[in-house]
This record gives sequence, structure tokens and C-alpha cells, in this order.
Amino acid sequence: METGEIRKNVDTAIANGETALAARMLAAMWQAGPSSALAGFVASRYERIADRLGMLQQRWAILRSFTVEPLVPLLRAGAYTAGVALEVFVGEFNAYAQEILDGESPLYKFDPGVAVLAVQTRDVAPQIWRGEGDADADGVVARYSSWITAFRSHSNAALIVHSLEVPALPAGGILDAQRAEHQADAVQRINRGLRAMATAHRGVYILDYDGLVARHGRARWGDERKWLTVRLPLASESLPHMAAEWLRFLHPLAGKVAKCVAVDLDNTLWGGVIGEDGMAGIRLNAEYPGAAYQALQRALLDLKRRGILLAICSKNNPADAEEALAGHPGMLLKLADFSAVRINWNSKAENLRQISAELNIGLDSVAFLDDNPVERQHICEQAPEAIVVPLPEDPMRYAQAVRDCPWFERLTLSEEDLKRGEFYAAQRERAALERTVTSKEDFYRSLEQVAELAAVNSQTLARVAQLTQKTNQFNVTTRRYTEQQIADLAAHPDWRVWALRVTDRYADNGLVAVAIARLEGQVCEIDTFLMSCRVIGRSVETALLATIAAEARAQGARVLQGWFLPTKKNAPAAGFYRDHGFEEARRDESGTLWSLDLTLHQVGIPEWIEVRGLALTNQA
Repeated sequence: METGEIRKNVDTAIANGETALAARMLAAMWQAGPSSALAGFVASRYERIADRLGMLQQRWAILRSFTVEPLVPLLRAGAYTAGVALEVFVGEFNAYAQEILDGESPLYKFDPGVAVLAVQTRDVAPQIWRGEGDADADGVVARYSSWITAFRSHSNAALIVHSLEVPALPAGGILDAQRAEHQADAVQRINRGLRAMATAHRGVYILDYDGLVARHGRARWGDERKWLTVRLPLASESLPHMAAEWLRFLHPLAGKVAKCVAVDLDNTLWGGVIGEDGMAGIRLNAEYPGAAYQALQRALLDLKRRGILLAICSKNNPADAEEALAGHPGMLLKLADFSAVRINWNSKAENLRQISAELNIGLDSVAFLDDNPVERQHICEQAPEAIVVPLPEDPMRYAQAVRDCPWFERLTLSEEDLKRGEFYAAQRERAALERTVTSKEDFYRSLEQVAELAAVNSQTLARVAQLTQKTNQFNVTTRRYTEQQIADLAAHPDWRVWALRVTDRYADNGLVAVAIARLEGQVCEIDTFLMSCRVIGRSVETALLATIAAEARAQGARVLQGWFLPTKKNAPAAGFYRDHGFEEARRDESGTLWSLDLTLHQVGIPEWIEVRGLALTNQA
């Protein structure tokens, strides 16, 4: 279908009130070929329907030493396809230092959630760029340190810092490579300093701009004519790549990430059809064409190491498929690597829903990987919440498509992320146990659960922030917090931030619940109460609430209260307060305030859960 016809169809869908259809068509257009020419159309049409799509709102500030205005439409269009309505503030040209250092600057009045510091080597380290020596390298690092420190003192926003790029042609020509310390060394010394600073400051991340330029070709990345005339250092074809790199950060910062990838088997995980070609006939080895499928399996193993669950969603004969998974010598992935398996002849949309339910995650957290465009279209229509990864026709490019997909990006990895596969293996054992006992209470007792509650500290801060950003189902308010914001709350004398770790007879489930509360006079108000889906339905929430109530009473509170703010995803938490004896105190368009009189009622800790380690003060 021609682009002009697709645009007409989009406008027709919008005019007819078919919002979801219009959004799917816009996303498909953008995935097929993001470009500056298309960005304006995509963004303008999303603007018309964004309110009806319930999009997440985010504010980004871009501080720059070069022209970035042509990038903004590309960034906004890409964000819209991810379900984020982005408002962008662009700082004054080359005024980034003043804007960061001045606490009253327009930057801080805009109050962004994310800021990007996009500065070129030629602007911040001109001597090094011109090849006049590396004496200024330490000075450049010191300047960045002062900017990052100032920014953090004025803002809780996440800060993305571009690394510096190496010149495409060294000033000394081939002589430069003969020197003990050459031009590229000086740039990399600065970049090492930037990475060290990011590690030392919460919520500061490095965008590997030098690596981005190298991936797309240094000689092709820039356009000297555009740099000299309009101070735009990027060639036209490089603009979508720069915007896409920003979007790789937007996804984890906005919580728009896949928690699971469900993969097809035939012609996706291996070449050929197992039911027709047999195990000896499928293509899966270190040589072409089987190497393409091994490359995809390596990419999937890399996702697993990031804490992303793997699942199988395949129309196949289970015996044939499982024989290949277990016995083919070219298989890098094993059946044990998959946390959920659906190998049958049912609709793949229904299988995805079952995978989502089994793993206790939202369908919008499940990515679908299938070589067949008909199956991908089926999912888009029948399970539109799921993330459909667009695979190219050439299997040699499958692995790269997975690595390029921003839904799989992570900015930090917690201990829980690294052990997520183990958690789900333990969950299968728990499910088997539950089927053998006669009552829920007996099942709870047999789990031998121990809940360890502590105030947030420097070791748990990142995981606590991560849980506020990504937990949707059992989350009474769904308020999102950065690491810096959590640290600020924990340091305030009127606030409490608790983290709960749960172990049982099968596994250490890790840090799975967070509670944030404010004590004001005789009222303790729960600001945040959330729990990972990993422990939903095991009465852990009651143990945590009981402990919070006991501490509130010990601190002089007579009333414990909390809001339930409904979203499309947090229905599992809707009855939480009512089920624990709270009474409705107020209701408005945003939600319901629930209240418990601590002088008359108390919440008991379930006798089958041992609670340890209550800390009455914060330590972050």
C-alpha cells in the first residue's frame, strides 16, 4: 500500500473514532521506516488521539552545543509509538553550562523528568579535537563534574550525558597512531571519567555517542556543510539513528519495557519446519544459513541475562519441538531457559494471554517474536496490548532486530533481575505443592515464608526505585520515583521508605515489595504500597501492612490512611484496603481514600509468615 493511501486511511480512522486502529497504522508506518519526512505526520496524528489512548506524559529537556531542532519531531514520533506523549524543552544554543549552573534558569522552571546533555568534543574540548595536545582532558572532566553536581542539586530528573566522539580523521594522520598517547586516547580518558561520574551519581547515565557514531560510520555520520552553515553536525540519514538512541533510554526511564519475549520456533529459532524436515533437516549450526538462528539464540540469551524472561509460543507438535529443543546439537537455548511454554495448535493470541497469566505479568509486558508476518498481524489485531517485534525478511538480520529493539533495554540490573529465571522455576515447584495440599492455609504454612523488612538503604535504593517504576498490577497509587527522589524521601524526617524481601522453602524471592508513608501529626498516610507479581496471593501484603500499622501506632499515629488510584492495570489491588478493615473516607474522580482507626483496629500478621528486621528509621 502506498504511503499516501496509508495516510488517508489513518485520517479516516481518526475521523471515524477508530482510535486503536489509527494508532496501529501509525506505529506500523513508523516501524517500516522512521524518517524526518514522516515524523511530522506521525506526531501530529498522535496528538489528535493521545488523550483517548491514555498515554504516559513525560517531559524531556535537551541541553546542547549544536542544533538539535530537527531531531525533536523524530523523538516525539518514536515516543508516541511507545505510548509516551513527550513534551520537549530545548535549551539555548551552546548555553548548557549556564542553564545547568543557574538554579533559576528556564531548564529548572520547565521541571523535566529527563534531561539530555548533548555536547560535542569540538565544543567542550577544542584543543583535543584540533589535535593540539591532551593537557585539557582533566579540566574537561572537572567541568563535567561541576555540571553534574549542580544539576543534581537542583533537579531529581534523570540525566543522560553524551560521551565525546573521536574525530573521523586524526589531526596527525597515520602519525597519530604511532604515538604513545594519541588523540583518541585523550577522548577516551574523558569518557572514562564520565562513566566514573555516572556511577557516583544517582540517576546519571552515559549515552555512548562515540560508539553510536562508529556503528553507523564516522565518515558518513556528519555533514560538514550543515555544520558550517546551521551548526548541525549530523547528516540527514543520521538523524533517525540519533533519535532512536535517545528512545533506547526513554523506554526504561518511562517503564515501557518488555518483561518477557515469547518466541516462535519454526523458521524463527531454527531454520525449517521441524514437523516436516525432522531434527536432522532443520538449519541450526555455526555455518550459513544455520548461523543466523544461532545468532538469534545468542541475542535471546543476552536478554535472559538482563532479567528478561523467555517463553515459547509455537504452533507445532509438542513431541517434535521438544525433541529438537532437548537434543539438537546446534541448540544454544535449552528447554530450562524458558519460563513458560505453549507448543500447540491454538491461536497464538490466546497462547500469549496464557503465558501472561502464568507469569503473572501484563500482556503489554510480553514481546512477540515470529518470522511470519501473518502471525504478527494476527497478534496486532487480536492481542493489541502485546509488543510485536518487527522481524526483517532476512534471517541474518533477526539477531540485530532483537538487539535494536528498545523494549529490551535496561539502565540498571538488580540482583532480582539476574535471578528472575530462578524465581519462576521455584514458582513452578510452589504450584506443584499447592496442588497437593487441602487448603490455602496449609499451603501457606508449607511455604515457610520469612519476610525481612528494612528501611531503604544505599544497597536497596536502585531496586526500590525500579519497583516503583515498573510495578503495575499490585500497586495502589502507581506513583513513579527516581533513585534520587527515593533518597530524598528517605532522608526526610516525616517520611518512611520500607523494602521487603521474602524467602521461602524454595527460593530467595529477593526484594519484592515497597511501602512509602508520611507521618503528619496523628495521621500516617500510605503514599505507595506495591508488591511484585512474584508473591501476589501469598498474604505477604497483609504482613507488610500489619507491620506498617504497628510502627505508625508506635510513632503516635491514631489513623492509617491511603489512596487507591485506579489504573487500567492495578485491579488486583482494588480491594486491598477494604479487605483489611479500612473504611471509605473520601472519593473523587481520581480515586478513593481509605482510612483505618488504629485505636480501634489492628491488622494482624498472618501466623504462617515470620517477619524479621523491622527498622524504625531510614538509613539511605
